[in-house]
Amino acid sequence: MLQRFIRLEFKSFFRSSSLAANLVLKIFQLLGVLYILAMFVFVAFGAFYYPKQKLMVDPLPLISQFLVYWLVLDLFLRYFFQQMPTQNIKPFLTMNIRKSTLVNYMISKTFLSFFTWGSLFIYLPLLGILLYNGYNFPGSFAWILALIILSFTINLINILLNGKDLMVWIIGGLLVLAGALDYYHIIALSSLSGKFFMMFYQHWYAVVLPVILFVILYSICRKYIAENFYLDKGLEMKQEVGRTESIQFLNQYGVLGTFINNDIRMIKRSKAAKSIALGSCLFLFYGLLLFSSPVYRTPYMQLFMGLFVTGGFLFMFGQRVPSFDSSYYPLMMTLNVPYKEYLKAKWWMMVSATAVCMVLAIGYAFVSWDLYFTFLAAGLYNIGVNSQVVLLSGAYNKNPIDLNTRAKSLGKKNNFSIKTIFLLLPQMVLPMAVFAGTKYLLGTTAAVASLGLLGLIGFLLREKFFGFIARLYRKEKYSTLKAFKGN
Repeated sequence: MLQRFIRLEFKSFFRSSSLAANLVLKIFQLLGVLYILAMFVFVAFGAFYYPKQKLMVDPLPLISQFLVYWLVLDLFLRYFFQQMPTQNIKPFLTMNIRKSTLVNYMISKTFLSFFTWGSLFIYLPLLGILLYNGYNFPGSFAWILALIILSFTINLINILLNGKDLMVWIIGGLLVLAGALDYYHIIALSSLSGKFFMMFYQHWYAVVLPVILFVILYSICRKYIAENFYLDKGLEMKQEVGRTESIQFLNQYGVLGTFINNDIRMIKRSKAAKSIALGSCLFLFYGLLLFSSPVYRTPYMQLFMGLFVTGGFLFMFGQRVPSFDSSYYPLMMTLNVPYKEYLKAKWWMMVSATAVCMVLAIGYAFVSWDLYFTFLAAGLYNIGVNSQVVLLSGAYNKNPIDLNTRAKSLGKKNNFSIKTIFLLLPQMVLPMAVFAGTKYLLGTTAAVASLGLLGLIGFLLREKFFGFIARLYRKEKYSTLKAFKGN
């Protein structure tokens, strides 16, 4: 039966209507994965040799002190980004297949996620480094094996926590609080973590503890999933009592206000849109990379950071226009919806969020006013140019999104187009080129001002751009409808 499931996975990929796009995308994804895996190996070397050569301490106890934070961070990343394969399992529930087989297949499939096996490229090189530097084999092997098993256990915990947002945030809040108390030496969480994980190195037979924990949690997962593995119970679409809510002052703007109200309601009610809105807030802290390496202190990298610090919501929300509306897009097209007003609503949402980020980014003025003015110029460019370019790329975005599932917020499939690659040029390459050229000729101040000027020009000419983008959406209308209906 397992072989049949694997064959079906291959058929699902090769019989897809977007096979060519998926193949090209998979190649780019493979290159990205190889780069990340190379970084993981680099992390293994850095985690060992930096404490040994720079801090002059034994790396193993120091690493052990921070492993509790690493594992909880792993849980957070899994919870918000790892997709549960329930959608692929649903069709088999009506067939003559034992439920235990489906449950085992579903759990096994989560272990094939990059979040599970990718960490092996940290742990296994680290094992080789430990043995190369004279650490005893039984202790080193038991220490690494305990980490791997605990990482697999985190995957099972993620399954049990699926859909329990409040509990995950409580766990994260408690860990942040414990980390702060640990930093100020009020509690000794890192010390306890160090003693716990060093136990596996000092007493190799202690590795049986995470093995027992894994077996217990696996049994709990199987029972939990089996009890909820019904189309009319655990896998059904959750129904909520309908309620009407509206931001009244937006109603005076007619159709534009109606569209903005719809987007605000979507962000408040949809897991997919809410996850993206919350995730975009994290881009405000992207500028903190400034303190991690001298590379980020160059004017060019500061501009690059500024585009994301002020444009997190713009890029994450804007690149999913009109995918967020895919479930009712065919209905919209039967109502003679004015494309221009529809696009303006999306634009005002992105511009408003960018303006808020520009204000909040003033915290970087404590680093230097030059840094903040660079971020400010990047924000003006985002408002005047990138906001419209992102909407333009939406005409070629034909990837539907299920608003009822958080995992779908990133998309189960991606829509690759060479046109979308070309549209990255004005978003990233153009501002970098203008900044570099102006800085070389006239200095940093003029370079910052040039970006602000481009943003101002784009803002003043927005109506002409909206007309052009609306015509493009009309041209791509039927291919978009076909793609959305084919989900």
